[in-house]
Amino acid sequence: MNESLFSLRGRRALVTGGAGPLGSVLADALAGQGCDVIISDVNAGACNDAAAAIADRHGVNAIGIASDLLSSEGTTRLVESVDGPLDVLVNNAAFTGTSGVPGYAVPFEEQSDEAFELASSLNLRAPFSLARQLAPKLAQSPGGSIINVSSIYGIVGPNMGLYEGTRMGNPAAYGATKGGVVQLTRYLSTVLAPKVRVNAFAPGGIARGQADSFTERYEKLTPLGRMATEDDFRGVVVWLASDASRYVTGQTIAVDGGWSAW
Repeated sequence: MNESLFSLRGRRALVTGGAGPLGSVLADALAGQGCDVIISDVNAGACNDAAAAIADRHGVNAIGIASDLLSSEGTTRLVESVDGPLDVLVNNAAFTGTSGVPGYAVPFEEQSDEAFELASSLNLRAPFSLARQLAPKLAQSPGGSIINVSSIYGIVGPNMGLYEGTRMGNPAAYGATKGGVVQLTRYLSTVLAPKVRVNAFAPGGIARGQADSFTERYEKLTPLGRMATEDDFRGVVVWLASDASRYVTGQTIAVDGGWSAW
């Protein structure tokens, strides 16, 4: 395949959660192909630091925009802050299983309605709202693309045995909202076609210092025999943002080392 199909030079992307461990890598991967980037996260200093590092590393235009996507007002303020063209939207901001929200990553009987609603607002409402409000801008691009970040737990149910003897949990709200992202991706791919493509990718478990017992169990259930690193998702975000995937829409791609194949 012609390598130029992967070039993103002259394009501009917004990455939510862009100052976090995964979001910063996704933004860096896009910038590595010449894409200008907008880094959005809740902390202004972290946004600006991440944008400055990317600009220095890749010579692209990169800016940070602080935004609290937990509220509809915060989502709208982010949209209003995006001046100029936009070609790619990466909906990455989310509460994960280690986010520390009370009543969230605890045993099922202790999970709360409040935590479920909070996760739903960030994990599912925010991607919907950003896609809805930014769709007209994305439609003006010759390569408009929305990339939603789901999870393997948006595709399959949790294996709770992985967590035995650890302090980790698997919130119902996480799987429910990430499954919602999969269906939202299908929905948006049809209503925004043909001007905007909409796809998602579903990361497998990322190694972040989990308990050894968890890691060993997880790796035994993964055909490639290891947990992911953030760098494992560079290729898929570039592919989905670029013309290399120009005939792909409505898909959720599992990037999970084969976890969901068993």
